[in-house]
Parts: sequence; C-alpha cells; structure tokens
Amino acid sequence: MPHALQTRLSRRTLLAGTAAVALPWLQAGPANAQESQIVLGQSTDLTGPLGELGSAMHQGAQAAFAAVNARGGIQGRSIVLNTLDDQYDVQKGLANVKQLMADPNTFALFNCMGTANVEAMLPMVLESGIPFFAPFTGAQLSRVPQRNVFNIRASYAEEAEKLVQHLHTLGIKRIAIAYQANSFGKEVFNATQRSMAKLGLPEGPSATVENNASDAATAAAKIAQAQPEAVLIGLAGKPAMEFVKSFRALRRGTSLYGLSVLGTSANIAALGADGVGMALTQVMPLPTNPVVPVSREFMQAWKAIGAKAEPSHLALEGYINARVFCEALQRAGKNPTRASFIDATWSLRKLDLGGFEVHATEPGRNASRFVELTLVGRDGKYVR
Repeated sequence: MPHALQTRLSRRTLLAGTAAVALPWLQAGPANAQESQIVLGQSTDLTGPLGELGSAMHQGAQAAFAAVNARGGIQGRSIVLNTLDDQYDVQKGLANVKQLMADPNTFALFNCMGTANVEAMLPMVLESGIPFFAPFTGAQLSRVPQRNVFNIRASYAEEAEKLVQHLHTLGIKRIAIAYQANSFGKEVFNATQRSMAKLGLPEGPSATVENNASDAATAAAKIAQAQPEAVLIGLAGKPAMEFVKSFRALRRGTSLYGLSVLGTSANIAALGADGVGMALTQVMPLPTNPVVPVSREFMQAWKAIGAKAEPSHLALEGYINARVFCEALQRAGKNPTRASFIDATWSLRKLDLGGFEVHATEPGRNASRFVELTLVGRDGKYVR
C-alpha cells in the first residue's frame, strides 16, 4: 500500500455499487444542485503497527461516504476523504496534517488516529480553528474545551469505570490491574482507582508493563502471586499479548477484563485459546447484529463497497463517525463554512442513529457514552 492513499469518491464511480442499497437515513440532494465537493483530510495508520485499526476505520468511513455520494451527496456536494498514511509515527502524522491544512480545499480534519499523534497535532489544530472531527483516541487530552474539536467515542476512563462497576455488581472485590507505563496506561489506572474508591472497593495489586513488553512476564508473575479474583488490563498491542499469555500460564482460571483497544481481530486471533473467555468493553454496538438498525445499515453499506475485511467494531466506528459528520454538514446549510459546520456539530443533541446516540453537550466532553461488555467466545467471535 502506498505511503499516501488518496481516495476520490464520485457519484459516477460509486453509483453502480450502491444504487441498489436503500438506506433510510439518506436524503438525496436536489437534482439540479451544482456539483461540488467537501474535502476532508485524514492522517491515520494504514501500514504501520496499528494498520489493522486504521484501515478498518478508514474503510468504514468510506462505506458511509460512498452511500451518501451515490444518492447525490449532502446538499448536492460529494464527500471526498483524502487519507495520508502516517504509519502511527508522530512526525509523519504532523507532516501529514501540515500538508492537509496547507491545501485550501481541506474543509476539515476527520478521524485522525492515535493518542500520541493527536496530542502532537492539537496545537496546530487549535491555533488554526479547523474542524478536528472525531479523533481516534479515548484519552482525556483530546477532550479540550475548544469548539472546533469534536470527540465522539467514549473515553478510556469511561471504559475502565464500566469494568469496575460490572465487577462490583458481581460481588468481586479483589481486583488487580496491569497497566502500560505510558499516558494511556496511567489514565486507565487512575480511572479504575477513582471508581474503586467511589464504590468502596479495596485497592488491589498493580503492575506496569513497558511499551516494549520486556517486563510483561514479571508483571504477570507479580499479579498472579497476589491471587486476585479478576484482572483489569490497561494494556494495548504487544504488552497486552505478552501479559495475557504469561498470566494464563500461571493462573488460567482468573477472569480477565480489557478495554476496546485490545479487541482487534488480529489480537484475538494471536491470543487463541488464551483469549477465550476474556471480557472486553466496546464503544460501538456489535457490527453484525441485525437487530440494531445502525449495524444493519452499516452491513448494507459495507457489502455495497465490496469490502473483503471482516466487519469489525472499528469499521463500524469509522462508519458512524462519517454518518455523524454528514448529519452536521446537512445542518450547516447549502453553503457550509467551517464556522457554520462547527455550530452544527454542537446542535447534535440526542441524535439517534438507531442503537447509537450522539449527544453533543459542551466542548471538552465526548458526544457518546456508549460502553458495553462483550465476551470472546471459543470461535474468537464476540458474544454479548
């Protein structure tokens, strides 16, 4: 895959693949509307260490934009997503954003990925005032009190609190936590401690794991020796994989709980039998659940673009982010400006997409608080 992936979605090229799909949330633009485009810029990981995540979200967003464009776009304007691959590298991400912002056609930045990358991008974004829509991070650092930054997904802290509340409901008190020795891990750890204190649960054993996972086995041994009833895993990537495998070898019967960042299909496949029975939070509905309207519509759009990858929570997240963007753009009027679009994002109160609600309250708060628990089944599939 090339370093820079630029996707141009036009009504003519996409009509054949999506014309047969009738999605109730779409409204065709006026037949005589002047053809124009709304160009979005995105820097994400497509070929780096988290390329599976970035690619899934990118494809999900493209599925939504393709469906919109096939029906005439928004107010007659087609949506163009100009995506640059940063390989989850901060400096490449910064260079990409500078390039995108220098292009006068870039209307907004969309779904840029990664806590460290987003943190580095924010000073430029805040100074410029460009819409920074749905950054892909659950970290508090992106929840800034500035109107041009619009977060959708629930935060890492909310995911951690959900896990603690669930364990408290089950009557589990001896809760250990393994967390990454970085800002992500510390944020998860602090959220669990606040939640446990609030619920009157005793402080449990904890251990950190370095980003290179060099001490994962040591952390697993420390926590296993404490004999907890459950372990919360504030880890992602290789540290999570190595910790779970090491801990399972020592105490296979102990319940393990993790956050959504742990639940990629590649991670679950890599864990194999060690992943079975793990409970993971998700910040999106189950994408393949036909009972949930937004999931059903996502699957229609996913099939319409001929996506070969498995439909995942991350792909649904990209799709929902794109849906919300289109709703705000529709509300921004026939001749949208950045200012009118930003105003429109904050008018999204109790927007129900069909099983997923967006409620924009104030800058600094994410517009969704959706968090649910899923269980990894024996076939590697999620069970609610």
